[in-house]
Amino acid sequence: MYIKRHALLLAIIALGWVLRLAQIAELALWLDEAFSIWLAWHPLRDILGWVVKIDQHPPLYYFLLHYWVSLTGDTAFAVRTLSAILGVATIPVVYRIGCCLADGDRVVGLLAALILALSPFHVHFAQEARMYTLLTLNVALATWALTRLLGDPQAAAAPLGWQLAGLRRCMSAGSSLKALKTDLAWLGYILFTGAALLSHNTAVFFPLATNIFVLGMLVLRRSPNGMHLPSWRNWLLAQAGVLLLWSPWMAAFISQSMSVYREFWIPPPTWYTVLNTIAAFLSDFLPYHLWFIFGAVFALLLVLGVIHFRSRRLHLVWLVTLFITPFVGELVVSLRRPIFYARTLIWASLPLYLLLAAGMRRLRLRPVLLAALCSVLVANGISLREYYVKFEKEQWDDAAAFVAERVVAGDVILFNATWVQIPFDYYFRTYNLQVAEHGVPVDLFDRGVLEPKMTEADLPRLRELIRGHDRVWLVYSHNWYTDPQGLIPATLDEELEFRGSWEFYGLRVYLYGRH
Repeated sequence: MYIKRHALLLAIIALGWVLRLAQIAELALWLDEAFSIWLAWHPLRDILGWVVKIDQHPPLYYFLLHYWVSLTGDTAFAVRTLSAILGVATIPVVYRIGCCLADGDRVVGLLAALILALSPFHVHFAQEARMYTLLTLNVALATWALTRLLGDPQAAAAPLGWQLAGLRRCMSAGSSLKALKTDLAWLGYILFTGAALLSHNTAVFFPLATNIFVLGMLVLRRSPNGMHLPSWRNWLLAQAGVLLLWSPWMAAFISQSMSVYREFWIPPPTWYTVLNTIAAFLSDFLPYHLWFIFGAVFALLLVLGVIHFRSRRLHLVWLVTLFITPFVGELVVSLRRPIFYARTLIWASLPLYLLLAAGMRRLRLRPVLLAALCSVLVANGISLREYYVKFEKEQWDDAAAFVAERVVAGDVILFNATWVQIPFDYYFRTYNLQVAEHGVPVDLFDRGVLEPKMTEADLPRLRELIRGHDRVWLVYSHNWYTDPQGLIPATLDEELEFRGSWEFYGLRVYLYGRH
């Protein structure tokens, strides 16, 4: 039975790997991915400087990508494979969390791992050169460590001395394997919570969730049904360890948060936004009309998952706290500055999958369980097909090739959002053409702002840039945010003769010439 279960887990991991590699380099890198690569090209010190100055994310993913591209290169396949590896590595961790929560029930762990492996939402972000699978993996590892501690009486009884005593025990002949596991679980919780905070700034809601649960239970002194709460001393020392790891980034976190507070592009969330995020977690890309069928199945399984944990109420409270805290946290912040975004909540999908797995396990009759499992497989299968066939990304490769075939000496290429020059140049560089390029209103990051907005005060510089050039190309993207008044094309229409425009997914290319 042991071999069979591990064979099933390996099969699930292999399935997750295949799904995450399928067509991984089919679509061009979009703007955010190209920005990740641009940062990764820089030395570590410069990466840190740029992240603090113009970005809204911590540096851990960019540091990893820096070393990754030095080993594998910076092709779309290479850089996205890092995310795929991180995404696949999360699958066995979720399996272990499921087993711990279900008191060793391997079926719950296997079902949770399978749901994650098949998740179109996670497949999507495992195929992007961004930090979201790293965030998910770190939160999953920290959750596994803490879940194990909550089921370990020694974690409550044994004093936590920053694991030095435990590490000494590791080296002694009479060390206890159980004591060692407890020590490693504490260390794992501290390290991976710190790593999560350095993966994405919204990960602050993870330690908030763990503290809401643990401190709430410590105050109420509730620990029935096999759950063992840590001592106040151990818990506060663990939080001090997390804070120590995060402290070098804290000043930058405050600076980035103030920058986001001043201005950010995400629209205010609605109840539809929240429901759509949950639907994306369950089966992203599923056609709307099919939700009338499969939505009922998912809802029933979630209800059954809640019922499954009724004899382990604190386990249920633990999962619900992990799920609700980031949602409520982002919604509360969004009352002042909207930050609610499905991808930043990606780790909140894990407790949802664990509840779905528990709901399936609740179906004692094998035919009924298989029917429920098949429904989830069919829903995600349809969603994955929609993703692989219909999902699109910005076509910077086609746009760069188009311009490269038609550009001539003396032309100038302008970029409205300045940083859209990064994905364009990622592909344009392969043609080895010497063409003047400029950002409007300023060249790349000259104002120390990621996306500077075009104003009428910037028009004299635009007119100066086009002076002396017979032909002017304009690469126009994300203009709804950076040039909402359409000042750039309007000015070029006044100064030059319009020669044509060509649309690519996510951007337009304009050509102007002298009268």
